Amino acid sequence: MQDPDDDAAATGPNWLRQLWRAALWAPWVLAVLAAVYAVGRFGADEPVTYRDIAEHFKYGSTGGERESGFPYWIWRALPQVCPEHLPGDGYASLGMLYEPGKDLPVGVSQRFHLGIDRVFLNCAVCHTSTVRDAPGAAPRLVLGMPAHRFDIRGFEAFFFNCAASAKFRSEFIVPEIEALRGGLSWLDRNVVYPVAIGLMRERLLMLKERFAFVFDQPDWGPGRVDTFNSAKVLFNFPMHRLPAQELLGASDFPSIWLQGPRMLRDDGERMELHWDGNNTRTEERNKSAAFGTGTTPPTIELGAIGRVEEWLLTLQPPAWPYPIDAALAQRGMPLYERYCADCHGRDGRDFSGARVGHVTPIGDIATDRARLDSYTYELAVNQATLYAGYPHRFRHFKKTFGYANMPLDGIWLRAPYLHNGSVPTLRDLLEPVAKRPRTFYRGNDVYDPARVGFVSDRAEDGGRRFFLFDTTRPGNGNQGHEGVAYGTGLPAADKDALVEYLKTF
Repeated sequence: MQDPDDDAAATGPNWLRQLWRAALWAPWVLAVLAAVYAVGRFGADEPVTYRDIAEHFKYGSTGGERESGFPYWIWRALPQVCPEHLPGDGYASLGMLYEPGKDLPVGVSQRFHLGIDRVFLNCAVCHTSTVRDAPGAAPRLVLGMPAHRFDIRGFEAFFFNCAASAKFRSEFIVPEIEALRGGLSWLDRNVVYPVAIGLMRERLLMLKERFAFVFDQPDWGPGRVDTFNSAKVLFNFPMHRLPAQELLGASDFPSIWLQGPRMLRDDGERMELHWDGNNTRTEERNKSAAFGTGTTPPTIELGAIGRVEEWLLTLQPPAWPYPIDAALAQRGMPLYERYCADCHGRDGRDFSGARVGHVTPIGDIATDRARLDSYTYELAVNQATLYAGYPHRFRHFKKTFGYANMPLDGIWLRAPYLHNGSVPTLRDLLEPVAKRPRTFYRGNDVYDPARVGFVSDRAEDGGRRFFLFDTTRPGNGNQGHEGVAYGTGLPAADKDALVEYLKTF
């Protein structure tokens, strides 16, 4: 059979032959160009990186965007699409913190992945907050302190409720993206974002169903999270069949300063970590916490997390910024040594003490046991399967029967107190339970230097409404840590001296 090109050459001019060849090759050229574009765009995996370690902590990726990331422009658009599911203006109304000139809040990282910019949470969202000296004063951002303003349950509810609404559709979200971004390509407008919106909706609705148990609990309020019941979801526990007392694990975000001294007690043994002391390895605790930032064993950025781990070994809490009555603090020192040092360390930097980093049995400490009961032997067994096949497989999670004695570095910034944040100030903690506030407001960042804690008797400030915390609700009890051994029977003057000394920590 004769080649058509030969026919064209024999019967037509040279330009016609060239046109015919071009027509034959054009689909292949276009296919190659499309493949190159697709590989270049949809195969890229590039996080936004930061050389400065503080910026890396605030905005660097842990890898969670790959598995859990929200498309950046959808993230930006949703507060305008679903404002009725937020308590106020944007993500800031959930206690997320914005620095000047930044379009993402502290604790949100960004990565170009699967053809679009994607964002998700990192460690700083739970371990950064602000302090103000007075209403109307400028806030100071403090890295490493508990995120006492961040309402993570409200954050989850916003995305779940928006995804379940009729407005989580391309016809509502894409125009908002175009308005924010200034125009989309045909491919993005008609293919990329409609597909992303559909996938995001399906994933959020799936998660909404799996985390439905959370919204049957008493509201956590800002600064608290139910860490280990969320881990049970990962292991497909039948949450609707678990005992009620096992589903009340909401506790305060912890501070994360000075992790180096926390690795060992003064007797050479490792400290018991988490509120209930269920692990003695900081590296396992950190990888476990990274699940909360959307990572999985194949997607975790070990190098990026390692940078943060190294930095936290020596990160210091900020010193007390207000005046201290030196004579009163000196009077409080022997009281601290008598009543507190054995469990909490010699001072805010020396963590030596016979019981520091040990677990005190729940019968002795007598604080609310809901967080303790939420972490079960069955969960510990399941956690031992995480990272199976990796050198860093989990091996040290265990069930305990009390709460761990914590060092008190930066204690002034760790209010409210006790593991569940049920006591607003240090001065209140030195009172017997009958004299501790039954209700108070959480989420204010105005500081009360007299009582050592955040202002907790105001429902709002400058249009910001705060959360009314009720210690009579299940899991919120403010009992325990009282009696002769804990100094709650001291005269008022001695309690004032002890609090003044704790300001030096």
